[in-house]
Amino acid sequence: MEPTLEGAMALARRATGPLSPHLKAFVTSLIDRQYTVISVRSKAWHACAFDAWLDEHGVGLTELADAHIDQFHRRSYRPRSDCHAAPRRHEVPELRRLLGYLRERGLCALAPTSVVPADDWVAGFGRFLERDRGLAAGTVHYYRCGARDFLQHYFGTAQVDLQSLQAADVIGFVREQSRRLRPYALKQVITALRAFLRYAQYRGEIDASLIDAVPAVAAWSTTPPLPRAISPEHASRVIDGCDRGTTVGLRDRAILLLLARLGLRGGEVITLQLEDIDWEAGRLRIRGKNGRECLMPLPVDVGEAIAAYLQRGRPLSTDRHLFLRARAPVHGLRPGSDGIGSIVRNALIRADVDAPHKGAHQFRHALAVHMLKGGASLPEIGEVLRHRSPIATSIYAKVDVASLRSLAMPWPGGAS
Repeated sequence: MEPTLEGAMALARRATGPLSPHLKAFVTSLIDRQYTVISVRSKAWHACAFDAWLDEHGVGLTELADAHIDQFHRRSYRPRSDCHAAPRRHEVPELRRLLGYLRERGLCALAPTSVVPADDWVAGFGRFLERDRGLAAGTVHYYRCGARDFLQHYFGTAQVDLQSLQAADVIGFVREQSRRLRPYALKQVITALRAFLRYAQYRGEIDASLIDAVPAVAAWSTTPPLPRAISPEHASRVIDGCDRGTTVGLRDRAILLLLARLGLRGGEVITLQLEDIDWEAGRLRIRGKNGRECLMPLPVDVGEAIAAYLQRGRPLSTDRHLFLRARAPVHGLRPGSDGIGSIVRNALIRADVDAPHKGAHQFRHALAVHMLKGGASLPEIGEVLRHRSPIATSIYAKVDVASLRSLAMPWPGGAS
């Protein structure tokens, strides 16, 4: 017999254990988040089996913890003789999802957390970056991780005493990290460390000399690298490779056009809301770095692609994000995630494009290169890309080889 949503709900209604008052609501939440019928049926079956086990062992809802899931999974069990797949391989993750659902609603105790004094400093540092600096979620995350690694390296579970730090301590930490990290990753650690030490100076815990003691990573190039832009031919092939007959193809095509035509960052695409589109005026509200907002024109082809996604591809959802996940749980892409990068990489594979770079930023670079070759000035490019500093735009000057050649001085003694 084929599984049905009614069958899953019937399982929840027949439960009699400590979870029974909440299983129907749990199944309803799965349906609302657009899990497939077979997935809802599987999660309901495991939840009801766990409910019966808890009842048999006298475990109440308020006592429920992760350890009970492990004990339930280790119970004696004989799989069906016709079962060829690994038995119960989805059991633990599905029950952890159920436990998370109950914890979100305050129905059982939260998971125990190990808190050390360094965590208080990291939490305060994160709030400072978000509220006072206005940094993006992804930047805050890796700054916090770098600060936590540094503090736990020196203080462990003891009280944090930043005034006791010496320049040798900072240099020693960077040296240790250099033994296991590549130069690019080490640069991120150093950037996070400097940001944390500036925060500590702001708090009056250290002086500027400790910040100056942070070593720099050796860079063998004295100039910034060339922009990593995808070629116009490859960009067109990637966009045209999206299947407009599928929901994923409609979504991916709209996203790729936003990247290619407006030069949006991946995080800016993720934060787009339905209310950000002004269809009558043909404008789009963009939320950039540091919480800054700006209005950009909505090109006709981009607007048509978004409209096609909204009409035929976007799942029904109360989530107000413009672009949603294609698979359950259906919600907007998470800020700080690599969701847009994954969409770009999959699109490159579908179009059989072997681009040297796989990220979303290559479309932004390609737009700047196209504008430069079309006669746009660097300030105009910086305005379109929403750069705060002319230095960020100056890297594109190296792309215009013809203009740079006219500035080159003749070699002394060379042929005239």
